[in-house]
Amino acid sequence: MTGSLLPGVLYLTRNGLLEPLGQSQIFPYLKGLATRRSITLITFEKSSDWSDILSVDRMRKDCEDCGIRWLPLSFRSRPRGLAPLFGIVQLFLLALWQFHSTPRPILVHARSYAPAAVGLLLRRFMGAALIFDMRALWPEELIAANRLRRGSLLHVLLVQLERSALASSDVVVSLTHAGLEHLQLCYPRVLVQQQRLTVIPTCVDLDRFTPQPDVAPLAHGTLGTLLSGWFLLDWLRTWFVAVHSADAQASLRIHSREPEDLVRRALQLPQQQQHLLHVSALDSQAVPSAICAFKAVAMFFTPGVAKCGSSPTRLAEVLACGVPVVANDGVGDMGAVIREHRVGVLVSCATPQAMAASLVELQELRRDPDLAQRCRRTAIELFSLERGTAAYERLYRSLGA
Repeated sequence: MTGSLLPGVLYLTRNGLLEPLGQSQIFPYLKGLATRRSITLITFEKSSDWSDILSVDRMRKDCEDCGIRWLPLSFRSRPRGLAPLFGIVQLFLLALWQFHSTPRPILVHARSYAPAAVGLLLRRFMGAALIFDMRALWPEELIAANRLRRGSLLHVLLVQLERSALASSDVVVSLTHAGLEHLQLCYPRVLVQQQRLTVIPTCVDLDRFTPQPDVAPLAHGTLGTLLSGWFLLDWLRTWFVAVHSADAQASLRIHSREPEDLVRRALQLPQQQQHLLHVSALDSQAVPSAICAFKAVAMFFTPGVAKCGSSPTRLAEVLACGVPVVANDGVGDMGAVIREHRVGVLVSCATPQAMAASLVELQELRRDPDLAQRCRRTAIELFSLERGTAAYERLYRSLGA
């Protein structure tokens, strides 16, 4: 990099830079933002990712090339109840030390709730501006996934953290308009300064995720995490059964980093269709080609309050590749995008009849010669990395960074 840099930014996240989410939803933004300012990035890396020495070295070089100072911490999930607390303490101490460096950070960008707790402390004691990039409604997501009991001590603490972060942050970023509307209903006295609220959805690198006409679309399926408790596996199973009923030789595919035996066991696909199902993990570089091999990608998530703040990464990636989606309504802004732009099919319920009707609708949609281009245009209009980076650039500038 050349020229003088603007004041420093401290970016905090519990996600790993080496995991797919970090490579698609953290590094690409920061690479663009680092051209004008000093950025220090603190992440938590899983041991399975850290053991890949080539990937670690490649990411270190990528960060050095664009001027990002990367400080990785080890992600720990045990002891189960105390690991997140230990992580917050560790994150706070390392983040605090950065205020003795040059250039001194003047802005903390906290990605999700645990980093926001650290950001609140740094704002109070070090005078740093704070962006609460909430990503989704984490307490509600944990409840929906049966990982948190409403009214428990931990739930009360998380809600208090949410209220404090919303009230004290200089800017609050929501992934969806639906999530923002929910927050305004829940916290009408907290979110009174409308200029502090902004929506920046999950974005995608349109140069990397692009239609590939030489790849024949042959399969129905999905990709990403399925066993989090938020994916509706019974909907996916019924969808697969409907696809098989229409075409006994249909190829069914799931691309996930989760163990194949656990995915098959959780999905409980009928025995006569097991041989049609292929479950495999993908290197991040192979994801665009894998998406282009789908006739459609299924996205069935737990609807309602828990997911109204969610903007599925795979939606942006799939549409950028010119592929339609099959989804349920009530998940962030996804239903509105599908209806307005006609880039997929919304399934009303998980009955065999509803799935069969949706398959007929999908087959009719795929006969539209403009479908792939329309999916691509929608991704360009709503989810381009350039638009997302520019939005964060405006926020950084407004806070003096």
